[in-house]
Amino acid sequence: MKPKVEIYDTTLRDGTQGEGINFSVGDKLRIAEKLDAFGVHYIEGGWPGSNPKDIEFFAQAAKRKWKHAKIAAFGSTRRKNVEASEDSQVRLLIEAETPVVTIFGKTWLLHVKEVIRTTAKENLAMIADTVRFLKSKGKIVIYDAEHAFDGYKDDPEYAMSTWKAAEEAGADWVVLCDTNGGCLASEVAEITKTAFANLNCKVGIHTHNDIELGVANALAAVDVGAGQVQGTVNGFGERTGNCNLISVIPTLQFKMNKKVFPAAALKKLTELSQYVDEIANQRHNHRQPWVGASTFAHKGGMHVNAVQKVAHSFEHIDPTKVGNNRRILVSDLAGRSNIVMKAQELGLKLTNDTPELKAILAKVKEQEHEGYEYEAAEASLVLLIRGILEHNPELLFTVDSYHVSMRGNGTKGVCEANVKVRVGDQITHTIAEGDGPVNALDGALRDGLKKHFKQISKVELTDYKVRILESTTGTGAKTRVLIESTDGKEEWGTVGVSENIIEASLKALVDSLEYALLKKR
Repeated sequence: MKPKVEIYDTTLRDGTQGEGINFSVGDKLRIAEKLDAFGVHYIEGGWPGSNPKDIEFFAQAAKRKWKHAKIAAFGSTRRKNVEASEDSQVRLLIEAETPVVTIFGKTWLLHVKEVIRTTAKENLAMIADTVRFLKSKGKIVIYDAEHAFDGYKDDPEYAMSTWKAAEEAGADWVVLCDTNGGCLASEVAEITKTAFANLNCKVGIHTHNDIELGVANALAAVDVGAGQVQGTVNGFGERTGNCNLISVIPTLQFKMNKKVFPAAALKKLTELSQYVDEIANQRHNHRQPWVGASTFAHKGGMHVNAVQKVAHSFEHIDPTKVGNNRRILVSDLAGRSNIVMKAQELGLKLTNDTPELKAILAKVKEQEHEGYEYEAAEASLVLLIRGILEHNPELLFTVDSYHVSMRGNGTKGVCEANVKVRVGDQITHTIAEGDGPVNALDGALRDGLKKHFKQISKVELTDYKVRILESTTGTGAKTRVLIESTDGKEEWGTVGVSENIIEASLKALVDSLEYALLKKR
């Protein structure tokens, strides 16, 4: 499929300039392979003249076979008053052995005169000489016109002459860069349209997100003729980031009817977004358009009722087209449809005609009023619904009593928990130590259950969060504890609420272990 718009990914170069983003060579190779499998047309690997890591990346990349993507090395035009063939940075671009070389040059006379401190004429020569030299080496050359829009607004004639210098020297693409990220979509559209009308080579767009218009500006450029969009996965990048390709790609495909990738590839978009966040050690933005966990989450009772009847009445697209899914949230705003759809999503047999539905809804709202929150504690919600549907079934185990204490020498303390747990007619008394009271309580509870339920040994607590409710009541405030657990195959969340943080923690722990024992049923 020949795309109408080509995607140029610079996550591995421009993206790494974002605060808190750092990739090893191995990380970069894994991300590049994921992008290639997705079908991205160009992958910019880095600047081989800037650091040993990028040099190593290109050495490794040259040994691999890429199915879809062309790997690009990034650099600058030659230095002033130096032949391109003698410029060490330009030579490194050749030595990277990539089919594509992307170079940036100056559009804005302010930069020409005050930053690189040369003449307008020499800047044009720097652009043309470098492009011509790279073309003589058989490279696909992409010329990134730095500060294209600011430069054009300052001096349209000179800005255009820089772009023409690249074109006439043989550049395959002239890409207009909103380097400061401060342009409006109307400005981007107007200037891109002018460039498109005056250049014979292909025109692309590279935007930044400083005023939250990175994606909008890229789309505005495409609308008037740009055939390449540069950006990063999840919008990584310097300052507030780059154009977010995760938003651009489906918008081009589904909203602007521009062929970019096969439909099967778009179904892996959410996976791609999450994968790059995971490699970058970033928490995935649950509100990110298209791919976030909350993107197709419905909470208000009237909304959920409508979604249950006609899904697209509150969803602009079928979430599965981008690999996402619909989520129904349950809270004090819930209606019957929330409960029914959520229960069905969790595998429980519940319909609008189930007699217990009214009692379940009332219980949920009562619990939310007490401080419970089930959006991140679906396992606790399953247990609540099951308890009402099965009319208070006998529990697999109960905690008869517990005691938590701390002993130490004033500088280092150890917590100890005593738990009496009942399974059927058997009572087990266990004692465990831990780094803190919850850790000790968790250990004692597990020890008391292991001899009855072998699968308990596979369950691990992976996250523990505490939220103080109504903090104006001081130390007597209610505490909400959210716990995330896993058995290595599945993850689930549970919740407990009490004025006593230990008791709240115990409630969440009990729910976690009970769910682990019941989920196969």
